[in-house]
Amino acid sequence: LMMVPIFLTGCTTFSLTNLTATHQPRNDNDLYMVELEITSNQHTLRWDSIRPFVVIGFDFYEMQLTPLLSNRWETLIPIPADQNILHYRFKVDYDFNQFGSRGQGSKMSTEYTLTVRE
Repeated sequence: LMMVPIFLTGCTTFSLTNLTATHQPRNDNDLYMVELEITSNQHTLRWDSIRPFVVIGFDFYEMQLTPLLSNRWETLIPIPADQNILHYRFKVDYDFNQFGSRGQGSKMSTEYTLTVRE
């Protein structure tokens, strides 16, 4: 009986896919689009509770759901004119259903690099 939870949770996936180009041309407003795709086969996941962020150092930039798509998010992040390389991560907070209550989860991506070219 104790093995049942292991089998139930062992088959679920929750993956974060960075859709952002690794190199972007410098633009006049110093804002750059960052995009994320979330996929999961976790049946208890509450899709309406997903809250993704771009994390740069100690700064968090909230992402917005991409229009007409149910699993992609985007946001603009600033990169100062005197900076050409930016390291960032994605952090996703979410809720899921569990035996009569709501559980909370969080997932952090690996580090990504965005290079801005003149």
